[in-house]
Amino acid sequence: MRSGLNLIQQALSIYDSNLHLTVSNRRFQEMFNLPDWCVANGAPFDRTIRYLAENGEYGDVDDLDEFVRQRIEQALAFEPHYVERQRSNGRWISIEGSPLRQGGWVTVYTDITDIKHHEELLRSHSAKLSDQLLRRSEQLTQTNRELAATISALEEAKRQLTESEERTRMTTEMTPAHIAHLGRDEVYTYSNRRLREVISDRPIDILGLTAKQALGSEAYAKIKPYLDRAFNGESSVFEFDMGDGARRIRVAFTPEEGPDGAVIGAYVLSMDITAEAQARAVLMQTRKRELAAQLASGLAHDFSNLLTIIMGLQSQIERIPDLPDAARKAVQTTKAAALRGGDLLDRLSDVSARRDLAMSAAQIDTVFDTVRALAEPTLPAQITLTLINQDVDQPVILDQGFLQDAMINMILNARDAIDGAGEITLTARKRGNTWLEIQATDTGSGFSAEALECALDPFFTTKARDGSGLGLTMIYDFAQLSGGRVRIANGKTGARVTIQLPLQIARTTAKPGLVLLVEDLPDIREAVRNMLRDLGHTVLEADNSTEALALSQVQGITHVLSDIMLNDGTTGPELITRMRENGLDVPTILMTGLPRTDPVRKQAESRFRVLSKPFSPGQLAAIFEATP
Repeated sequence: MRSGLNLIQQALSIYDSNLHLTVSNRRFQEMFNLPDWCVANGAPFDRTIRYLAENGEYGDVDDLDEFVRQRIEQALAFEPHYVERQRSNGRWISIEGSPLRQGGWVTVYTDITDIKHHEELLRSHSAKLSDQLLRRSEQLTQTNRELAATISALEEAKRQLTESEERTRMTTEMTPAHIAHLGRDEVYTYSNRRLREVISDRPIDILGLTAKQALGSEAYAKIKPYLDRAFNGESSVFEFDMGDGARRIRVAFTPEEGPDGAVIGAYVLSMDITAEAQARAVLMQTRKRELAAQLASGLAHDFSNLLTIIMGLQSQIERIPDLPDAARKAVQTTKAAALRGGDLLDRLSDVSARRDLAMSAAQIDTVFDTVRALAEPTLPAQITLTLINQDVDQPVILDQGFLQDAMINMILNARDAIDGAGEITLTARKRGNTWLEIQATDTGSGFSAEALECALDPFFTTKARDGSGLGLTMIYDFAQLSGGRVRIANGKTGARVTIQLPLQIARTTAKPGLVLLVEDLPDIREAVRNMLRDLGHTVLEADNSTEALALSQVQGITHVLSDIMLNDGTTGPELITRMRENGLDVPTILMTGLPRTDPVRKQAESRFRVLSKPFSPGQLAAIFEATP
């Protein structure tokens, strides 16, 4: 005969403090013939009790609702217990319930029908046994059953707690942050293995170490005031930089209170937020640029018109015979200042949106002169800037403003890489008949291995919090938009950045033609008319759309140059569309002082070449050269 312990068949269930099922075994479902929903994770205790009562598990129940209510009250006021009862199917079970430390309880159900039969058999032979021996046997049998149920409950609870601890540890190890606990003596009593990912070159296993030993002197000095606050019962979240600012770290301290309310330690959560901090800085910078662009857009149109008038008047003064050298120099300075003002307006409108290419003919020497004027004031006296045009003698078609920005970024990056005295060289050359090459070299420290791999990625920077990481990215975007490429490498003495753009030689002279000029402001119309005549063109003038449509019937018109916004409410694109409907379909150039972000300008740029006001005679000539 098998022993009583071997005859035990056990079912198990664990309910949490909210009376929801968390764990059960297959025997639990089989013993009580429960549907799947009763043994699903989270199944409510009251619904299971009601189901069992409705199916006769507890015999006849007069008031089902009252029965369920009483069982729920007993469960909420749970106490350890052991009972035996006979089920409605005639079988006997023992029920052992034990509370869990984290809340809820575990219950073990054991089928003791065979044991009960054995007891009955012994009782039927009671005449042959002394009453004392019989009672002793029954007591031992019941005690064994209680011990078996208790041991099973404890083992299952231990298994559940072990699994819970394993899940908790796995979660903390997978979390991309350092999670730890410090006692009042500042010694680590718990830590996952992520400290090195937050603070480089620190030990992985820090249990038993003090905070100063684990973190190092620099980091410890920065967290010490907040740790003291945690030991005084104050939670905190703060950020600090490590070393030269290459890393930004966020730390949270949460006090741990003992049973008497006294603080006995602190929990620590820390993470590397360098990328987040850089992204915040970029977003803040973008917002500032958007605000600047919004401010500029309200003034740009009228201000650019004034600058255009100034440019035209200065050009007239410049043509006066026998103009003194001092006056001529003052005129040139005024024109340069007006062009610079227009460039600033254009940049303010560009910063909040990605620029499209504005192709025109440009002389590399002229671009170099502008770049030198803009870059040299930013360079220390001990750094020399050399600009070399090897063989690019003819005008080339490109986005002159974008190229200038790219060159300045190359120079500024080189400046930041030079420690003390040094030299920056910018060289322009042709590579066969295919490429225009612009190369920047310096005598700095060169690119690191990481920079050689990631320097063209957005937001990558080696300048800690002072760099946006967008300089080389902008250069890359310019090259890509132009159909070119960028190469970065280390030279013999420093870094080397090379831009290669498709080589497009501009026509050196534009054939004079008959230009229909449409501009509603007389002063601007006069200035632009004089520029066109100086270029050899004959000019027809109109100050509104009605007059322009009438003049468009004149034979021999070769180009139309129109403002985008006319005072009669017509836009330049609308006027050109009507002209083409009337039979005049010639190359068209639109001019405007609207910022690049303005919807009307964007629509115009999608169909026509657009010239930003103010512009110089050279810029006007270049766009006519580039317009077939």
